[in-house]
Amino acid sequence: MLEILKLIAAILTIATGALALFSPKSVPGFTGLQPVGGRGITEIRSILGGLFIALGLYPILAASPDGYTMLGWAYLGIALVRLVSIFLDKSSERSNWISLGVEIAFGGILVL
Repeated sequence: MLEILKLIAAILTIATGALALFSPKSVPGFTGLQPVGGRGITEIRSILGGLFIALGLYPILAASPDGYTMLGWAYLGIALVRLVSIFLDKSSERSNWISLGVEIAFGGILVL
């Protein structure tokens, strides 16, 4: 069961990246980021798109338990920074808390 959950987390990571890559103008709806001009859209496509696709694909294509663990630590790192940022930046918005919950859940599943 845990292996299936890890696979689902990786696939959802790929899907998130694909959304950012192929529909960068939809990203403000779930990140709050507003790309400005071509440069901003390129950043959305490359970082939120390409990086997330690569992070999700690696453990699947390499058939590597270590790949899933690495992805999990990446999510836990993102969660830690998000939690600190919520308080430092006074950004206690519902979407931030939802993202934090997903990141902790994915991170926990993937490092087990």
